[in-house]
Order: sequence, then C-alpha cells, then structure tokens
Amino acid sequence: MKRVTGIGGIFFNAKDPVALRAWYQRHLGIDVQKWGGAAFRWTDGSGNPTHGTTAWSIGSADSDHFAPGTASFMVNYRVEDLDALLQALRDEGCNVLEKGDDSEFGKFGWVIDPEGNKVELWEPPAGQ
Repeated sequence: MKRVTGIGGIFFNAKDPVALRAWYQRHLGIDVQKWGGAAFRWTDGSGNPTHGTTAWSIGSADSDHFAPGTASFMVNYRVEDLDALLQALRDEGCNVLEKGDDSEFGKFGWVIDPEGNKVELWEPPAGQ
C-alpha cells in the first residue's frame, strides 16, 4: 500500500496572522487570498499544469485547529487510501485520532507523531 503521495498543505499559526500574511505577500510574493492562504498549482518538469495543488495558510495562534498537537504548524499529506492507512497506523500502535472528516474537499484523518505534532492525512476527492 502506498502511504504518503505528496504534500497537500502547510499550515501554521501566528500571533498576528494578518501582518505575517502581508509580510509573505510583500517579501516573498505569495499570492495570499482573502481566506488567509494561497494554493500552489502543481506543474510537471516542463511547467505544464498537472492535477493537484498544495495549500499554504497562516491562522491565528489562539486557534485550537492543531489540538491536541502542541506545535504552531501542521503538515497535510496526500494519501491514496485514507481508511487503509489509518488502520495500518492503528495496527502499528500509532496515536490515530478517532475523529475524521469527509466533505466535498475529500477525506481527512489525523495522527499524532512521537513529538506530539498533529499530522493531517488527506485523501482528495476522486479525480483530483
């Protein structure tokens, strides 16, 4: 079974998310959208678009979105079969969170790594 197939997103929190987003936009040229982040479209080696994006977003430090993790960041990894991977992680003794999410954006599940970081696993909708 394939496990991680790519990075779906990088999310981190800031004391002043508005100012930090503006810094990234001004100094690094990231096209920050009203929702608080950007979507980097994937391309092949020749620069032609391919299926997929990587999300990048800055949230508020007082958010509990990364709980029970304690880090100020969370990486979202793309996977092909979320249910099978979560079961394999459970079988291997990993701390898999029981709550999942299934929406038009795909299926999401979470595991806590040995350092206490919340890791997001994402199975995109079919065809994405």
